Amino acid sequence: MYRSNPLTVRGLLPSDAALLHRWLNDPVVLEYYEGRDRPQTDERVQAHFYSGDDKVFRCIVEYDGCPIGYIQYYRLDEEGIRGYGLEEPAAGERIFGMDQFIGEPAYWNRGVGRRLVSSMLRHLEERHRAERVVMDPQTWNGRAVACYEKCGFRKVKLLPGHEWHEGKMRDCWLMERRLEGPYAEV
Repeated sequence: MYRSNPLTVRGLLPSDAALLHRWLNDPVVLEYYEGRDRPQTDERVQAHFYSGDDKVFRCIVEYDGCPIGYIQYYRLDEEGIRGYGLEEPAAGERIFGMDQFIGEPAYWNRGVGRRLVSSMLRHLEERHRAERVVMDPQTWNGRAVACYEKCGFRKVKLLPGHEWHEGKMRDCWLMERRLEGPYAEV
């Protein structure tokens, strides 16, 4: 899909299922993505990441050629826009959603997430003509929220009880970035 040194973002391949399975069975990763009470079986990985929904662009993130994480993006349809309670978009406005995780904890706290989010924003604007991008991190995940804010996202509203995580519904922030550059570089 694109390269932004030292990152490469490429399409998800069938052979990547083993990586996703490994990452999504690591309790350190699961603390932030899916939950430690929901390790992923091979079947769940196949159902969630290889469902055939061609409206979701699923990708592997590589750092200097080494797979380290996952990112997906998708254009929000009317149902998604209503579900988030977003202000009515202008006619034809292109709003995208984005989700990601770094599956190799050795790459945490090194600015990789910021590079990834910034480069994906650039990709979405240049290749998909995105005008807005939204994400919904859980409110307690301060590291993710701070990363997104450094990339120009702002908290738009609280989404109470929005996501199931570790045995209960958790609040999330709806965060939004209107695209017009500049993009944070680390």
